[in-house]
Amino acid sequence: MGKLISNSKNSVQPFSDFYLHDIPFENLNDSPGFNFEFTLTQPDKKKASHFEAAVKLKPKQLFSKIEELKKKNEATFSQLLFEKYPDHVIEDRVELSSLAAKGFKIYDAARARQHLEPARTVVDLHIEKLADNWKQMSNYEILSLQLRTFEKYYDLAIAHRQPTLIVIHGVGEGVLRNEIHDILRLKREVKSFINQYHPSFGYGATEIYFQYE
Repeated sequence: MGKLISNSKNSVQPFSDFYLHDIPFENLNDSPGFNFEFTLTQPDKKKASHFEAAVKLKPKQLFSKIEELKKKNEATFSQLLFEKYPDHVIEDRVELSSLAAKGFKIYDAARARQHLEPARTVVDLHIEKLADNWKQMSNYEILSLQLRTFEKYYDLAIAHRQPTLIVIHGVGEGVLRNEIHDILRLKREVKSFINQYHPSFGYGATEIYFQYE
C-alpha cells in the first residue's frame, strides 16, 4: 500500500508555480506518486465539477531527465497533466422515442463502436512515425507522446473488442517496453502479453491478448 506523505490545497494561477513537497533524494527509488484534483476557481456550468490526474515518478526516467537538464543548463522540466479542462457531461434523461419522432438520429449504445475511430491490430510507436519534429523533442517528450499513443490505441482496441493487439516499441534500452508492460499489468482486460521473437519485428514488439466478460 502507498503511504500518504503530503496533502495540500492551493490555487493555480496562469504561468505560476507553487510549492508541493520536498522529497528526499533516496526516496525516489520508491517511485513516489502525485495525485491531483482540479476544480475551477470560478464555477462554470459548462465545465466538469472536478478533474483528477496522477503522476508517478519512475527513478530511471527521472534521473535521465536530471542529466538532460544539467547538459542544457536548465533548472526545471514540465509534466503535462491535461490539455483541456473537461466539459460537464450531462446525463441523458430525455425520452429517446420522442426525439426520434422529431427526426433526430438515435444510436443504439450496443452499436456505438461503429462510430468510433477505427482500431489497429498493429501500432508502431517509433517516434518518427508519430511526429515530424521528433528531432527537436527531448527524451521525456518522446516517451510521453509514445505512451499517449499507446493508450489511445489500447482504448480503441478494447472499444472494438479486438482479441489481440501488437505494439511495436523497438528494442533500444527497453524504457518504452518496460513502461508499457507496467501499464498492462494493471489492466483488467489483459489476459496475457508476451515479448518474444517475431519474424516481422524481432524482439521489438509485445503482443497483447484480451479477455472480455
